Amino acid sequence: MAPAVTALQRDVDPMWHGEDVTIAVVLTALDDIRLKFARAEAGDDADHLHPRSCVMTLIGIAPDDQQEKVASLATQAIGMEHPAQAIVLREEAPLAGDRLEAWITTDVRRPEVACAVQCELITLHVKGPAEEHLGPLLDPLLVSGVPTYLWWLGTPPFGRRELLDALRICDGLVVDSAEFERPHQSFQQMSGMLTLVHHRLGLADLQWSRLRPWREMIAQFFSPLDRRPFLEGISEVGIDYSGEARGNRIVASLLTGWMASALGWRLRRATAGTGGVVVAHYERGDRTVEVEFRSVPKDGLVPGELSSVRIAGLSRGTTFRLGVHHNPERARGRDIDFPERRGHDTARVLLTIIEIGDGEPLRHVQQLESEDEVTLLLDLLSTGTHDEVFNRSVAAAAALMEQF
Repeated sequence: MAPAVTALQRDVDPMWHGEDVTIAVVLTALDDIRLKFARAEAGDDADHLHPRSCVMTLIGIAPDDQQEKVASLATQAIGMEHPAQAIVLREEAPLAGDRLEAWITTDVRRPEVACAVQCELITLHVKGPAEEHLGPLLDPLLVSGVPTYLWWLGTPPFGRRELLDALRICDGLVVDSAEFERPHQSFQQMSGMLTLVHHRLGLADLQWSRLRPWREMIAQFFSPLDRRPFLEGISEVGIDYSGEARGNRIVASLLTGWMASALGWRLRRATAGTGGVVVAHYERGDRTVEVEFRSVPKDGLVPGELSSVRIAGLSRGTTFRLGVHHNPERARGRDIDFPERRGHDTARVLLTIIEIGDGEPLRHVQQLESEDEVTLLLDLLSTGTHDEVFNRSVAAAAALMEQF
């Protein structure tokens, strides 16, 4: 597991720093640093330098100082466990000159059973929007033969031709829709990119990784063979979320889009009422599925975060109900008190309740894993950014969000 972001050293003296320089100067400095390291490791055998290892290039685009720090620490943490070239580009930086300000920071890892690896972080400060600089600046720095991932912190300029041109050098674009300035509009624009960008480019959202425990709990309920028919019997879905504004419904819409696209539901209509309530009706064949979103205030949850998912229906004369609850309240009744399975960090708990027919309810408590940027990024990058399930879920979510 990669080290936590907070465990990394924040202020490290760079190996090199240049003000008002060109990308050619940065490349020369980088080559010198790599050559010195290779010669030092080779020792007396200077004619046989060890080849440099690199599995990917990870580029973080930061709109401000705080996001630059997050990007730097996260890319460093990943590079310390996986030999990667890390680049952080700070846009709209307050520069004295018209050219770049750049830093190169290194850290050497010495595995017990392998050659030493030098992890590099290249930080570039540029004037103006990042999309105007991506191609010319980053292309010379890229390592051939390995994938290039672009992690855009904040809100990417979706729809801008400069962004689409810049993405030609990338294999994957990673965003976090939880950080969008105009969530509803930006998510719709993001979904439109699925048909605009080149076929090699994958699209990923950290929100999709945050939804993994919810998706797994729902999928596991229907996994046993004797419960598969329940999929055809779903009649109602309820999702509670935090916050009332329509931009806070992205995660609820994404989870609904995942179910609808997987089960072949067709959206017929959707309406939004007061207090953050949304009611949508889907059809498949002669069946109707009603989906309801509710805004439910809950301590400890950020706007847009899910607090509960409920799925119910009837199949072959048997009723079923599934409930997945985030940070559930402790109850007085003995039937749902579970102190032995619950730690002090109650905000990191999912409680699953299963009711089938007249049987006794089944309960399961799951402690959730960390959701820091390193963990979420590694989850996405380990499986690749070309995820057709995610793509069709985004498309279905966007179609739903268009209705409200």
